[in-house]
Amino acid sequence: MCEANVYLLNHDTEESELLMEAVDRIIPTDGEIMLESIFGQRKILKAKIKEMALLDHKIILEKL
Repeated sequence: MCEANVYLLNHDTEESELLMEAVDRIIPTDGEIMLESIFGQRKILKAKIKEMALLDHKIILEKL
């Protein structure tokens, strides 16, 4: 399986909170990112990719 879990960085605690599981599509646009899971769930948020650890199936986003 190639999907990843997406986390959102919390600047107050410097920890990441799980935002969405089993994401298989990430579509960046001007200042926004659209996430889509293998279950058809979608989320759009104003964020940028901070880190991608693909061997760990983990993507960390940072709010804009």
